[in-house]
Amino acid sequence: MSATRDRLVLGLDVGGLDAARPLARRLAPWFATAKVGVELYAEAGPEAFDVLHADGFRIFADMKLHDIPNTVARAARVHGRRGVEMLNFHAAGGLEMLRAGIDGYREGARDGGHPRPIALGVTVLTSAHDTDALPERLEICAAAGCDGVVCSTWEVEAAHELELRTMVAGIRRAGDAPNDQARVSTPTEAIARGADWLVIARTVTAADDPEAAAAAVTAEVEASAARA
Repeated sequence: MSATRDRLVLGLDVGGLDAARPLARRLAPWFATAKVGVELYAEAGPEAFDVLHADGFRIFADMKLHDIPNTVARAARVHGRRGVEMLNFHAAGGLEMLRAGIDGYREGARDGGHPRPIALGVTVLTSAHDTDALPERLEICAAAGCDGVVCSTWEVEAAHELELRTMVAGIRRAGDAPNDQARVSTPTEAIARGADWLVIARTVTAADDPEAAAAAVTAEVEASAARA
């Protein structure tokens, strides 16, 4: 299960730490990385990183940083210094902003004595139907030096052509409601397209039996990987 566990990212959009931490601990056998988004960060702040690190998780800080280059660089430097392993930046901010953010992030990690972190560009949100901006944003991410991008399954191949790794959002098991997502896919489809990481959130966290749902997702990913 280890290789699959490394590919699965648990989206903890469930309120504050009182809810998120116990759930993460229950699901740790299936997920190596925990996604701390703006909702959990607003509730708990950087303590969310610390307690999830203490529980053995890698952190994907889903902050979608987007501001003037200096501000983004300073914020990213703090996250890097804290040991956040993955951080994303909105590609709509442009090339200069992305470069500044990535440089700040990597500098912060070096200052904190941490390994080189993974910088991800956000292309087009999976809640959006219009993907006209996608090709340009992928090019910007590649030119800025991103390690990868956050995208839907349907953009994985285009990202890989630019040697960008892919953090795929909008994952739903067959029969699940899409909720507010527009470009969704199953784990099977994502693996078949070559996704590097899959963000799994409500499909597991909102399930009546989260452990059973996590085990089912893992089994689907492993079966799909075996066929790939």
